[in-house]
Amino acid sequence: MENDLAIAEVARVFGIRTSAIRYYEKIGILPLPSRRSGQRRYGESVLFRLAVIQRARETGFTLDEIRRLFFGFRPGTRPPKRWRELSERKLTELQDRMERLKTMETLLKRMENCRCRALDECGKKLLRRS
Repeated sequence: MENDLAIAEVARVFGIRTSAIRYYEKIGILPLPSRRSGQRRYGESVLFRLAVIQRARETGFTLDEIRRLFFGFRPGTRPPKRWRELSERKLTELQDRMERLKTMETLLKRMENCRCRALDECGKKLLRRS
């Protein structure tokens, strides 16, 4: 199966655009493919790499974080250590984001009960609360 998949076939497996694959190559998280008759040809290993990339994207990792997953550790660092370190950071980020969302929800619920006749009146009340 080595190097016998066209870019369209790889994209179809993951439900992504071919432009995404080319972009991943450009930023270095996918290796450059071999070419046959000018066309990109991919082996099975690119499917494995894309599976990791897709899972990381689904869990909220940025492309910079994904690059770090692949290249930001000493050679030989095993995957569990890589995932654990990045996941701990992402979980902290998510907890902070959830707190902000809860604050936003509370404020929105308060605003639903607004009885002001003008926005200036809202501003006056808001200044008194802070």
